[in-house]
Amino acid sequence: MVSIKRTNSNDNDFRTLVIELDKDLWSRYGTRQLVYQQYNVIENLETVLVAYIENKPVGCGCFKKINDNSVEIKRMFVSTEHRRKGIGASVMKELENWAKELQFEFIFLETGKGQPEASRLYQKQGYKLISNYGQYIGKEKISICMKKVL
Repeated sequence: MVSIKRTNSNDNDFRTLVIELDKDLWSRYGTRQLVYQQYNVIENLETVLVAYIENKPVGCGCFKKINDNSVEIKRMFVSTEHRRKGIGASVMKELENWAKELQFEFIFLETGKGQPEASRLYQKQGYKLISNYGQYIGKEKISICMKKVL
């Protein structure tokens, strides 16, 4: 049974999972990951989720405000041994619910082409491919951007 906790970026379990996420991204992208580090700052975030199985942190995600009606999903991750169990979908749904509660209308996200499992998850959750936005413009060789109307 998965439980999900709303927290902030000071949460130790979240920070531990982000370290795992960064190791995973470095193994997939190598030094190309340097370009993205600046976009993955996790300080002062009040909209963070941590997923647990039997009190063990196994997944996370958060969102950042883009403007008055939009947020961007960041730091989505499920530890390798717990993938394909619906945890990522549960985290996404809770992030969406939280964004709706805060009156946001749209959710954006970026993922890498080297993460096909993430792209499949997002598309199954109703996210649609869009042109790369913001800092991802010009990075179409490795980045995919998506959007969902809440």
